[in-house]
Amino acid sequence: MVGGLQSADPRHVGGYRLVGRLGCGGMGQVFLGLSPGGWPVAVKVIRAELAADQEFRIRFSREV
Repeated sequence: MVGGLQSADPRHVGGYRLVGRLGCGGMGQVFLGLSPGGWPVAVKVIRAELAADQEFRIRFSREV
């Protein structure tokens, strides 16, 4: 289920326009985005404190 964006949510990440909220968890938040070509995509925004953790970055790159 897609929820609406909240006031503190980003509206753009990279080249993707965010249009809804898909969920959140321990790593961060997942949004429904639109690619520059208009295709729907899931965009995961990780929590800032995890971004500097090298072990986390390795695990996250495997997930991608």
